[in-house]
Amino acid sequence: MSLQGKTAIVTGGGTGIGAAVAVALAQQGCRVAVAGRRREKLEQVAAASTGPQPILVHPVDIADRQSVTDLFTWAAEALGPIDILVNSAGVNIAKRTLAEISPEDWERVLQINATGVFYCLHAVLPQMRDRRDGLIVNISSIAGKRATPLGGVAYNASKFALTALGTSASLEEGKNGIRVTNIYPGEVDTPILEQRPQPLTAEHRAQILQPEDVAAAVVMVAQLPPRAHIPEMVVKPTTQNYA
Repeated sequence: MSLQGKTAIVTGGGTGIGAAVAVALAQQGCRVAVAGRRREKLEQVAAASTGPQPILVHPVDIADRQSVTDLFTWAAEALGPIDILVNSAGVNIAKRTLAEISPEDWERVLQINATGVFYCLHAVLPQMRDRRDGLIVNISSIAGKRATPLGGVAYNASKFALTALGTSASLEEGKNGIRVTNIYPGEVDTPILEQRPQPLTAEHRAQILQPEDVAAAVVMVAQLPPRAHIPEMVVKPTTQNYA
């Protein structure tokens, strides 16, 4: 199915997977808005796009409900009804074990990775219900399927929460013509790796997924006809175990 003329919002769109998704959707003819905390990063993504229409930018802090409301109010005027929402904003922390993590870091990770997605769903779903059409893609993590020390306690918990949120939304909204897909990437070479307790080598980063690999999966999901729905997708590096 052609994406020409479809509208899309991508949160966490200033870097990493979100930036790659925004550029890929724009190349397919979508009218895209990228949202994130740093305007300069969003503008760099917009400037790098070679799609037929310019990418729009709007700062947002998805941990702030009013900021999310402002984003979708602006998008209604700038883009019109939203066909595709990609929730890609996410964070992790360096001190991620139970012995090290602070309550403040726990709250921050859960607020952005889980509650912020809820805010976005709450904002976009009414107009999708009215049209009985829409696609929501949540960029989760393998950590939302398999809790391991690598992700850390807060990140694992936030991504399991996102799994449940996306699955629940899918079960509730399918009757309204709305499709919700959770994508679970394995290791991806993005700025979030800079929060790893142990730095990764250049060789390791070259072997793992690149943001454009996940973006290709999002485009594939978006190009399916409305009758076809992928509830979940795991995308991992060939070298990474998954069992």
